[in-house]
Amino acid sequence: MNQADVSDILKSHGQDHIVDHYRRLTPDRQKELYDHIAGLDLDLVFKLHRDRARAGDVSSLSVKIGPARIVPLPRTPEDMERHAAAQSAGKSLISDRGVAVLIVAGGQGVRLGHDKPKGTFPISPIKNKTLFQLFAEQTKALQARFLSRIPLVIMTSEENHDDTVAFFNSYNYFGIDKGDVLFFSQGMLPTITPQGELLLRDDTHLLTNPDGHGGSLKALATSGILQHLIDLGIAELFYCQVDNPLVKIADPVFLGYHALAKAECSTKVVRRENINEKVGVYVSLNGKDAILEYSDFGGRHMRTLDKEGNVLYWAGNTAIHILNLAFVKRLNDHGFALPYHCATKTIDKPGPGGTPRPVDVWKFETFVFDAIPLAERTCCMEVDRREEFAPVKNKTGPDSPATACRAMARLHRQWLEEAGIRVPPELKVEISPLFALDKKDLAERLREKKLSVQEDTYLG
Repeated sequence: MNQADVSDILKSHGQDHIVDHYRRLTPDRQKELYDHIAGLDLDLVFKLHRDRARAGDVSSLSVKIGPARIVPLPRTPEDMERHAAAQSAGKSLISDRGVAVLIVAGGQGVRLGHDKPKGTFPISPIKNKTLFQLFAEQTKALQARFLSRIPLVIMTSEENHDDTVAFFNSYNYFGIDKGDVLFFSQGMLPTITPQGELLLRDDTHLLTNPDGHGGSLKALATSGILQHLIDLGIAELFYCQVDNPLVKIADPVFLGYHALAKAECSTKVVRRENINEKVGVYVSLNGKDAILEYSDFGGRHMRTLDKEGNVLYWAGNTAIHILNLAFVKRLNDHGFALPYHCATKTIDKPGPGGTPRPVDVWKFETFVFDAIPLAERTCCMEVDRREEFAPVKNKTGPDSPATACRAMARLHRQWLEEAGIRVPPELKVEISPLFALDKKDLAERLREKKLSVQEDTYLG
């Protein structure tokens, strides 16, 4: 695409104000704006705008919602037997070098008071390890345990890519082979007004927004990393988002249930804390498994109880998935298959005289869980919230660094106590993934060893 093509596209969509602005720039600045616009999919955003404008405000369709089939937490001997079989299948998959890990980490930690990539936020109870370090150490520990190659793939953003790569480099990739830590940036789409106008962020850039966590599957393909993983013989991709320090990276049990079900897309869920918890819900939607955002689900369904008085739609989304790579490739083969959602936001833009004025805009994005109903076979597994779900979203209060840190310390305390080690209630403990990946691993490491916890204790 050359400069004339960009101008023609802008003119054809009524963006004369951008063309006029471009003509007023110096040649060097013109090239900068041209390079920026040439890297954006203008045709896509204008198509999405047309479709959204034609649809109006109608966002609900006639749908049939019901509870989905979910593998429950093991409670019976039969459950435990299936659990063990799944774990064995998952271990084989890792040993056979069939798994890669994708961490979606495009955000900054601004809401946490941390003006750096969110993955660089320190979170562990004693050593203040960052989110990235915790995930990398789990990956390294799995590589050592299974004598296997497990590529660690990090999705960044335009905003934090360089800082993220520099962070990993400064820590020598946390002991993982540099060639097995792969980075790619998620896509960006122009932000557009309901009237169909593009906006300038500054003299040489349009106002843009990330294309959503679903865009990770598109960018994985366009970056060439998807094909690279397939060429390595990897079949399955473990997916999670960077803000949950309790994620069990490449959990063998989860991988095993996914493999035994021959699933293309699998999901972990936790029981919703109450009927008001604002979390996506895993359901059956018109006969297909799906996740509905709480805002789309509706108050009636969110509050529905079963005959025993329990929450009927209890399966809260953890944003932890396994995706078959052949399925991800299929999602990209004939144009990206995931639907785009439109979010209406109000932003401040300089008006006449430089005075800020509110402007309504549309931001288009995709959600990774929209892949679920497109899969031929799916699997969903319940896990214990206390062991696997402590998202870090707010600076204080619920879902904050403080609650996540406490959850980590509480979980590691539980591991020690189940191994027969008493931990005084006022003390903190932290267990490195390089020392033990789970409570069974810890019990084996401490067998026939005397450990007395008399102060805040780190095992690493």
